[in-house]
Amino acid sequence: MSKLDHRDVELIESAKEIIQARYREGWHHVGAAVRTKSGKIYAAVNLEAYIGRVAVCAEAIALGKAISEGEDEFDTIVAVLSDGQGDARLVSPCGICRELISDYGKEVHVLLPDDTKPARKIGIMELLPQKYQRE
Repeated sequence: MSKLDHRDVELIESAKEIIQARYREGWHHVGAAVRTKSGKIYAAVNLEAYIGRVAVCAEAIALGKAISEGEDEFDTIVAVLSDGQGDARLVSPCGICRELISDYGKEVHVLLPDDTKPARKIGIMELLPQKYQRE
């Protein structure tokens, strides 16, 4: 587990800002932000759908935005859940997002909620031990 620095606080704020700006009851309730190794931040919201199988998590969309802009090396990612009243709290990535994040970088850090601190920072592989490998 690593200590948070000002760049991590900025990443959390980016995720909160995007969901506060784009929150829509029943449609967008999670915001995510990813920082690339170049230092750029890409933020996105989740996409809900009437057919749940086509819903897309905010983390996946944030990664997709970065990749679409030519970034492919990731440093840290965070997701927040809006309360619908203008505030948001950190949430842990779901299992599918853990797999996706680790597919794009086994060295990526994840910011997680912590009961005693604003957040904690751990490596994605700590959230996904014994990851499935084809080889």
